[in-house]
Amino acid sequence: MQGASQIETPAAAETVRGTAGPSMNARVRSWLAVGLPPLIALVVLVVGWEFWVREREVAEYLVPRPSAVLEALRDDPGRYVTAARESLTAALAGLTVASFGAFGLAVVMAHSRLLERALYPPALLLKLTPIVAVYPLFAIWFGFGLWPKVAIAALITFFPMLVNALIGLRAVDPAALDFMRALDASRWRVLWSLRMPSSLPYVFAALRISVPLSLIGAVVAEFLSGSSGMGQLILIANGDFDTPTLFGAIVVLAALGVALTGIVAYIERRVLFWHESMTGP
Repeated sequence: MQGASQIETPAAAETVRGTAGPSMNARVRSWLAVGLPPLIALVVLVVGWEFWVREREVAEYLVPRPSAVLEALRDDPGRYVTAARESLTAALAGLTVASFGAFGLAVVMAHSRLLERALYPPALLLKLTPIVAVYPLFAIWFGFGLWPKVAIAALITFFPMLVNALIGLRAVDPAALDFMRALDASRWRVLWSLRMPSSLPYVFAALRISVPLSLIGAVVAEFLSGSSGMGQLILIANGDFDTPTLFGAIVVLAALGVALTGIVAYIERRVLFWHESMTGP
């Protein structure tokens, strides 16, 4: 018996290694296939930018060298961290408010064509209203702190969330809907078991759009109010003709947008593992 176990154990271990190995290799290859091309393109762009600025002797206040931008980031990282935290807090708070509000309104509109015809035009009007026009009202109502930035971020992300959630709530399988109605399922049961799972791919698609928009909204509000955050940092750097700091702020904002979009994509893969968009080629 002991000899048999000694014979079978290596074989079982080899089987496990053979099963896990290709899966890990395939995962690494997938990561490289996705991440390596943009990384190479970014390196080529930065190197070419550095070479061009040095060779043409471009003034720093016009176009800084990437190395100068890196020095600005390295010399005072706390300044960028503090400003990024302010903008990120406003952006995420606004996105959260807009997401829950838009989804709740979409649920109401998905169950009533009359309410959709009544509520859709005001929602579209909010989308078409320039931020510059409504910010003074938000400043009067909420002051000059965090909440006007939250309101602007929510305003700019509300409509994409609403439209996608509404389409998703209605994009149900007609056969499945007829089956649940035949079972005399309540509207709540149909919503929870059928409409909400059907809306998730559309909601995540809206989040991919809305995450960078929420950052834009927060920064624009900081431009208009002069309050703390990345917008204020950019305004100060622009006034001082400090383009390395200005480009450093742009780099930080771009990194935040990429990171948040990556987080949304990761959550989407974990939640929608059953959807065809996640299992397709």
